[in-house]
Amino acid sequence: QVQLVESGGGLVQAGGSLRLSCAASGRIFSINAMGWYRQAPGKQRELVAAIISGGSTNYRDSVKGRFTISRDNAKNTVYLQMNSLKPEDTGVYYCNADIKRGLGYKTRDYWGQGTQVTVSS
Repeated sequence: QVQLVESGGGLVQAGGSLRLSCAASGRIFSINAMGWYRQAPGKQRELVAAIISGGSTNYRDSVKGRFTISRDNAKNTVYLQMNSLKPEDTGVYYCNADIKRGLGYKTRDYWGQGTQVTVSS
């Protein structure tokens, strides 16, 4: 009853830019944190960036200064602007959100289906 749908992945040369979007839909009462994770082949999924409802952000060190996370609370959407991309940024990027479906419901994690980002050298 809650879906996260990502878009914006693709193939880009090193130094290029991409913008990912993730829209949450369905029965949503409130959304706390929203974030982006990525998983490279043979590696564990890792947090890239996160943003809470108040706007505070958190980034992994390797993307600081290059990536910017933002959200539109009215649209239940989170964005990831990725600049100066490097081959090591390649992976499947997953959207994540802590969503409460209504009063009396507990907040739980939801995941998108993932979008591929490939950075060529």
